[in-house]
Amino acid sequence: MFFILSKTVAFLLLPSNILIALGLLGVVLLATRWRRAGLGLAVASLLMLAMLGFSPLGGMLAAKLESRFPPWDAGRGPPDGIVVLGGGIATTLSADYDEPVLTGDGGRITAIAKLARAFPKARIVYTNGDASLFATGASDEKYLYLLLDSFGVPRDRVTMETKARNTSENAIFSKELVKPKPGERWLLVTSAQHMPRAVGCFRQAGFEVEAYPVAWRTRPRGSFTLGGTLSGGLNTLDLATHEWLGLIFYRLTGRTGALLPAP
Repeated sequence: MFFILSKTVAFLLLPSNILIALGLLGVVLLATRWRRAGLGLAVASLLMLAMLGFSPLGGMLAAKLESRFPPWDAGRGPPDGIVVLGGGIATTLSADYDEPVLTGDGGRITAIAKLARAFPKARIVYTNGDASLFATGASDEKYLYLLLDSFGVPRDRVTMETKARNTSENAIFSKELVKPKPGERWLLVTSAQHMPRAVGCFRQAGFEVEAYPVAWRTRPRGSFTLGGTLSGGLNTLDLATHEWLGLIFYRLTGRTGALLPAP
């Protein structure tokens, strides 16, 4: 039930979806006796879409998350293991073209090549199951292995965890798989915007990790200016809103111990 709710609620509460729905409702009302209200609703939704799309709000919300955990400091020495969260491979497009296609979170995948070479003795786990709402059976496994081949990383360097459908399950199933020993140091690789929620889930599962953020979408010091495209601004806002909603939902359901986990 949690999985279904998390997928549907997150979709329905995205700012662009809410405003589009209100605009469509306004258009429908134009054909009724509430025409005046419908016109106002349609115009208001259009104006709000423009304002939010061209404003720096999305970037500000994203930057707050991305700056929560700094880039990993290698000065403490090599880690014993590395957990990489899935989401960096567009499985549907990869299947369509029979070629690995990376998403905007592809930095999670390229980090494997970097870390595998830098720390040849570290265990590497890649955790990602079928996260689609209707269980399409899509899997990263085939395309990850093709990418490992192109990176020159032996396939047996990476252990696959294929049951997890969300971040909480990533943490639980990864811990069950690797059984981390006291004193071991494990890196957690995921997108910078997703890192606070991911760290919170791993802590809640009793799996202590060190954050290794990748795939940043905002500048380090936060440079927020008007401009860009409407679609780009709305996409940034939707992605950040999705992550903030995830933090709230996970905190309320006990899947993280803090609303905004920190180092």
